[in-house]
Formats: sequence, C-alpha cells, structure tokens
Amino acid sequence: MASPIVLLSGCVGFGEEYTRVEGFSNADVGAVVLKGTTGEARLGNPPHRVYETADGMLNAIGLQNPGVDKVVDEILPGLDFSETRFFANVSGSTIDEYERVTRRFDESDIDAIEINISCPNVKQGGVQFGNDPEMSARVVAACRAQTSKPIITKLSPNQTDIQENARLCIEAGTDGFAVINTLMGMAIDPATRRPIIGNIRGGLSGPAIKPIALLKVHQVYEVSKAHHVPIIGQGGISSAHDAIEFMIAGAATVGVGTALFYDPLVCRKINTGIAEYLEKHKLANVAELVGTLRL
Repeated sequence: MASPIVLLSGCVGFGEEYTRVEGFSNADVGAVVLKGTTGEARLGNPPHRVYETADGMLNAIGLQNPGVDKVVDEILPGLDFSETRFFANVSGSTIDEYERVTRRFDESDIDAIEINISCPNVKQGGVQFGNDPEMSARVVAACRAQTSKPIITKLSPNQTDIQENARLCIEAGTDGFAVINTLMGMAIDPATRRPIIGNIRGGLSGPAIKPIALLKVHQVYEVSKAHHVPIIGQGGISSAHDAIEFMIAGAATVGVGTALFYDPLVCRKINTGIAEYLEKHKLANVAELVGTLRL
C-alpha cells in the first residue's frame, strides 16, 4: 500500500464519489473499501438515515446497494486499479449469502475482501453475527472456503469479549482485522418524542468513539500480534495525531470515514503529519511504529 490510510466502507460509495472533489485523488490513500454489498439489491432503511451528533454522526443506511452482480459486472470495471487498492465489503443476512457474495468477488479484480459481520443498523444478520464469537468464526470460515484473496474481518465493539472473537476468527482463517465498526446509538426529537433515525437505532461514528476504538485496537493487537495478523484501526480518526495513536496501539493501517464529510482533503494532511512524525523520531517507516505502546 502506498499510504497507511484506508477509506472506510460506506463513506466513499463504490470508489468514485470523492474523485469528484477538486484536489482529491484515490492515489493519496492506500486502499478504498467499497460500500457494503449483498447478494441482491437492497433499498436500505427508511429515512431519516443520517443524523449529526455533538461529536460525530449516527447513520442507519441499511446497506443500500445494487447487489453483487451489478457491482462486479458494471462498477468494478470502471475503477482505476493502478491508483490504489480496492477492497470489497461483503454483507449478508445468512451464511449462504456471505458465501455467495464472497465467491462472486473472488472471480473479480478486487484486492481483498472485508467481511462485515458487525453492521449495527440492519435487522437481520449484521451485528447478530458479529457479537457472537462462534458465529463470527463460522462466517469467516465459510468465506475463507470461497476465496484465496486476503480476508479482513470487521469486528464489532458491541460485544462482550472482542479478544475471544479475534482469536476464533484467526483460527477460522482471517488475514486481517478492521477494528472497530460503529457503536449502536439513537437520537430523539423532544418535540415529537419520536426517534430521529427511521430505523430507531444507528451506528455512531466520529471523534466521540475514538477512545473506545483505540482501546479495542490495543486489545485485538494483544491477540493478533503473535499470528502476524494486521489491523486497520478505525473510529474517529481526523488528524495525523489520531492516526499515530492508533499505530502505537497496534494498527498497521488506519481507516478514515466520518472526517471526510467535513474535510474531504483530510487524508493528504494525515499523510503529511505521519511522514513528519516518522522523520522527527528517526523511524524508517510506519511498521517501526506499530505496536510500540510502552506499558
């Protein structure tokens, strides 16, 4: 990867949205994770689907997407794979659906496959898979059997023991982790006394969840480091300082999502800040920083 920055699933559509922003280029990031994709097309949840919070954002899009066949046949051929890496995001309501979508992406040019077992804003599958370590491992094993491409498992913070989940997913064959997905939250309109989000609950992202995400990365790293399973650290990263914290905690790369909505060019600033930090501390590359927390 040309940069330690990964653009997170759901924030950049299918890889083309931010290329329309003047001054932005996919070449500024190491990888782009495409929008969550299911077996068949999905319309997603009823509105409202996005709500700004005091220090972040609630979203309940509900995995709206055109279905895996259209993504593979019509969208992927239009992406410039010479610019950056592209990762698919596989979602489903059943293990069979995860298998089918993974198998379809295995036949494509996609560089890696992220398994979304922790989406908190769909009523079937999603978070139910991610909060049960044994079920998480079953999904990973099923997907592993369908592809030779690298598999990244997206872990939920809404579970009792994220380390046990990580351990079982490693045994099931994951090649990496994305830590963490959004936290479950809600918002209420006092005037109507009704939930603002049409789905009632949504996923909370942004700076508000950064301390939680940082701890979860540290906890997963304690399990994954012996197996050399890398982590994409994510959750509220909006500056080089944030990114460096995640790397020290154990993240090999860092994911940027919500920050893009209010600063579309933030990735270039983060890259510059990381490079300056490495030079100041006489580090040859990012790898020398990963997991260097002093306890």
